[in-house]
Amino acid sequence: MNEFATIKEKSTNGQLRGLAALFVLAIGTFAATLCFAQNARAQSLSLVRDAEIEALLKSYTTPIFKAAGLSQRAVDVYLVNNRSFNAFVTDRRMFIHTGAIMESETPNQIIGVIAHETGHIIGGHQQRMRERIDRAKALAAVGILLGAGAMASGGDIGDAAGQAILQGGGSMLQRSLLAYKRDEESSADRAALTLLEKTKQSGRGMLQSFERMGSRMLFSTSRVDPYIQSHPLPAQRIALLKAKAEESRYFDSKDPPELQLRHDMARAKIAAYTGGLGAVQRLFDRDQSNPAAQYGVAISEFLRGRASSALPMIDKLIAKYPRNPYLHEMKAEMLLKAQRANEAVRPMQTALKLAPYDTGLLSIQFGQILMETRNPANLQVAIRELKKGLAKDPNTISGYVYLARAYSMNGQEGLALSATAEQRFLQGRFDDAKSFAARAQQRLPKNSPEWVRMQDITLYKKKK
Repeated sequence: MNEFATIKEKSTNGQLRGLAALFVLAIGTFAATLCFAQNARAQSLSLVRDAEIEALLKSYTTPIFKAAGLSQRAVDVYLVNNRSFNAFVTDRRMFIHTGAIMESETPNQIIGVIAHETGHIIGGHQQRMRERIDRAKALAAVGILLGAGAMASGGDIGDAAGQAILQGGGSMLQRSLLAYKRDEESSADRAALTLLEKTKQSGRGMLQSFERMGSRMLFSTSRVDPYIQSHPLPAQRIALLKAKAEESRYFDSKDPPELQLRHDMARAKIAAYTGGLGAVQRLFDRDQSNPAAQYGVAISEFLRGRASSALPMIDKLIAKYPRNPYLHEMKAEMLLKAQRANEAVRPMQTALKLAPYDTGLLSIQFGQILMETRNPANLQVAIRELKKGLAKDPNTISGYVYLARAYSMNGQEGLALSATAEQRFLQGRFDDAKSFAARAQQRLPKNSPEWVRMQDITLYKKKK
């Protein structure tokens, strides 16, 4: 894959303490928990950047978002490097685990999950839950004061009364929040089926995904009070979904074969990068002749340092699917890692030409390849491609690393320092970023756009 990165997600509710924090911890596990869990400590997410998988997700989200009245740019979609089957939203950001894609046997299964998460977004569930939590915090504070007052009245009776108020208040508030969370999930389910109907897609995939999740929860929920669950119990929820989904005239609709192939190739790529050849073989154990399986094997061979055996496999797939841009991209990446950058230029140009979406990742990769040719004639073009890619995708950390190297190779040390400052800033290494920005300013024309940007970094103050 092109890039792994780490970001920090912080609670929007500040430092939650005491009873309110305990209530928040019990809210749920499937959707939108990131903002409210873990006593508001920052969460670290490993994000995967890959042009092929991002393009596939865009094919899935575009019709759903359009049906929901959302523009494609209204929601940022991130791919999380995690093997579990999960997806969640925080405000207008959607996070999809690689495990959810790899475990989804059909596009429709993951599209159903996307539709469900979109239901949370258009339902405004995040904001409403924050308001509920704020009220719960206020009520918790009142409960603490009442309990402390009762205990201060003295004697065993006072102590018992105070404990009862503290414990009873916590239980009621917790149940109230969880009941509201269950209502949100049911609402998101209904919204998802509506969105699938509007886009002429089946609800069968969403049903299958939730059945898979439900079967994993059977043991853990068999002896647990349903009112302290963050979602409706699996059997109840699935029964309601099934009845509603089967009413649709699109229930028996199938995914187009070409979309199924793209989906399988994404699954194969994830399997190869996260589990190697064994994971690919297990994923396609019933059909090793599947082109996606062959793709996964080729990537696995490449990752094991066997470019000489991987490249013929990719060439065979390119001969069969010449208009698949990501096969050409993979060939270029293999050639680059084999220190054959000059040979990688042409397949990367083909990938850029065929790519359905104008993504910055491919331009950044092309810039890297041009730089690695060590041909002075390619250096200015490499810088142009890297800047072009970062203009489209300014959060790609590796792009600034390559740009700094390219500027340095071209003798432009001020710009090289400024690119490094941008890289450190994106990584959250603010002291380093300020240091590089100050050094860059000494070499850049005063008040130039680059100088002004470095001034922004040197004056930046981290929000507490």
